[in-house]
Amino acid sequence: MKTIFNVCVLLCLASSANATEYTIETVADGLSYPWAIAFLPDGDMLVTERSGQLRRVTNGKLQQQAIGPLPAVYVAGQGGLLDIILDPEFNTNHRLYLSFSSGTKAANYTRVISARLDENRLEDINTIFTASPSKDTPHHFGGRLALMPDQTLLITVGEGFNFREQAQFLDNHFGKLIRINKDGSVPSDNPFIDRGDALPEIWTYGHRNPQGLLVSIDGTVWLHEHGPRGGDELNLIKPGKNYGWPAITHGMDYSGAYVSPFTEASGMEQPVVYWLPSIAPAGFCEYLGDVFPDWQGNLFVAALAEKSVRRLVMKNGRVQSQAIMFTEIEQRIREIQVGPDGYLYLLTDSDAGQILKVLPAN
Repeated sequence: MKTIFNVCVLLCLASSANATEYTIETVADGLSYPWAIAFLPDGDMLVTERSGQLRRVTNGKLQQQAIGPLPAVYVAGQGGLLDIILDPEFNTNHRLYLSFSSGTKAANYTRVISARLDENRLEDINTIFTASPSKDTPHHFGGRLALMPDQTLLITVGEGFNFREQAQFLDNHFGKLIRINKDGSVPSDNPFIDRGDALPEIWTYGHRNPQGLLVSIDGTVWLHEHGPRGGDELNLIKPGKNYGWPAITHGMDYSGAYVSPFTEASGMEQPVVYWLPSIAPAGFCEYLGDVFPDWQGNLFVAALAEKSVRRLVMKNGRVQSQAIMFTEIEQRIREIQVGPDGYLYLLTDSDAGQILKVLPAN
């Protein structure tokens, strides 16, 4: 394990030495634990706050009136209002998708709704997914959303922290990647659609707490997930596959004990890369803009514990090198996305959260 970490550090430092020069500007501040960002066609931004509000930013100014109404959000621990994505036909249908934790301390779950945005109101709200069964822990909700090229919706669901063994069973949503149609129905080509012992909306299983989800420009699905003490993973997703948690892992339990003595097993997928010690991966994006040509095709992973962003240089589905970036911010970074203008946007994870913009130094 020590050798792998040392190699990773050398790769990161080597890549950082040739990093593109940039500067960072503050777009807006005063946000309460911002979690995700979406860019509207008119130039405004929508930002979710984990504390339960959906906010609009106009011309760099955070609007004081929150957008609503929202269904009741369970705000506790890692739970709250989570991801937001726009429908590909948002220009005409004004639909968006939101994930959040719902329920009570004794019975809570990850939920996803679709809604239509009308100025500062949400209309035509429909629940399209509710994780089952409920749990009594305020941790590991997952909650990331992404749309496939065929317009099906992917949803990550964590294993609830205390229910990790359930990630290996197909009769529940703990530790799963879900695939549904945008109206909540189940696609007919899901891998477990014909199995009586499986929930039909499950696409992959054996995950811990996936908070990064990306459908690449070529249709490749990438997912990263938190390990315990180490063992955060970047996974190349293939339908029907088992990604191992908790039967195999490169991480240790918080007590210092082994979660499992195994790091690989037959029938279980290996990560493309894993991180020791833990970086606590959060947001995720692929850079396809023109502003930073040297970063074309790179994957960017926001890191909470490391207070950084990892830039992954990819080739043929493999990580060629890594760079540790934006440590000068000295804050936990929850989200990273590419704006329509080609700049990178970061969300900092605090009760005085910021939207930051990365642009070329010149």
